[in-house]
Amino acid sequence: MPDKTSNKASVAVIGAGVCGLGIAWRLAQAGRAVEVFDKGEAGRGATWAAAGMLASGVETEPGEQALLALNLAARRLWPDFVRDLEAASGIDLGYRDEGTLVVAPTRDDAEQLRFTYEFQRGLGLDLAWLNGAGARAREPHLRAGIAGAVYSAADHQVDNRQLALALKTAFLRAGGILHEHCEVTGLDMEAGAVRGLWVGEERHRAETVVLAAGPWTGALDWLPAAARAPVRPVKGQVLTLGMDPLAPLLTHVLWAPKIYLVPRRDGRLLVGATVEEKGFDETLTAGGVYELLDAAWRPLPAIEELPILETCVGFRPTSRDDAPILGASALPGLILATGHHRNGILLAPVTAEAMARLILDGETLPEARGFGPERFARRKLAAAV
Repeated sequence: MPDKTSNKASVAVIGAGVCGLGIAWRLAQAGRAVEVFDKGEAGRGATWAAAGMLASGVETEPGEQALLALNLAARRLWPDFVRDLEAASGIDLGYRDEGTLVVAPTRDDAEQLRFTYEFQRGLGLDLAWLNGAGARAREPHLRAGIAGAVYSAADHQVDNRQLALALKTAFLRAGGILHEHCEVTGLDMEAGAVRGLWVGEERHRAETVVLAAGPWTGALDWLPAAARAPVRPVKGQVLTLGMDPLAPLLTHVLWAPKIYLVPRRDGRLLVGATVEEKGFDETLTAGGVYELLDAAWRPLPAIEELPILETCVGFRPTSRDDAPILGASALPGLILATGHHRNGILLAPVTAEAMARLILDGETLPEARGFGPERFARRKLAAAV
């Protein structure tokens, strides 16, 4: 059988989304020989269908305090990450820092939003409460009568598709090797440890294998039971509308009940996303499109005049507890970086930093502690006692 033997310090990454490419880029920058494998085109999976929101604050819910620390660590890394990646790739990431508005169209919505706001403020997040007039001063096209809003100056956005292209370019420029349309079919094992991977009958040797397959992680039937992670796809339908870039309807990322809207500088307005437990069903449905348009129209009625430029279906890589899985698996030589749910874009820099540190130095990033795959085994054991 053909044997692709790399140098002693080689790393193989399965999955060319933003997390897989980010890890690979940082390792290649550090001088490691890295190969990335993806069954499709790089960046065209969950990354392509994302909205690029860097919502480290306004999305925080009760029970997510540990995840908040990881999200805030990612937020601190983003400005330097943008500068480094734009310099390395020559590609504008479309990073915008106008901030995020969460609006409450009705009084009932405002009561719920006020509760969430007080909870998030109690965690030390820097948020501002706005009345309806204050919200419309920031976004004049909001519906009259908005009951209230929360403004987060620190919750930014990036163009996820440009991010994927930039990571691919920077990785290749750093000397990495990318295998697109190249499906991994198994792990190469010796004495109970991972020593590489298989693509059909072709073996690629590697000292370390990183599994960053996103929503497909849980569907890999060749993965040994000891290394399987509880990750499933959660379907999301997304629309892209067209605004006049010289007179956009929105400049902030906007959240409202059951909807988010993300404006791009070129006039695109992303509207998403449904939340559906339907496996890898790629069907765009009339009900899904109606749900999105109706929820978007309620706070921003002027969207009814906008053309629909694109429809898209994506799959969030969701773990059993909606938090990422970052760390060494039960198989020596195999590391997991998956299960990011709705935070894959936000967590890309900290995932790359954490996995690179683990591989290069054997150290665990403090904020990543507690997110290893072993937590599920501990909970299963505790439930059995």
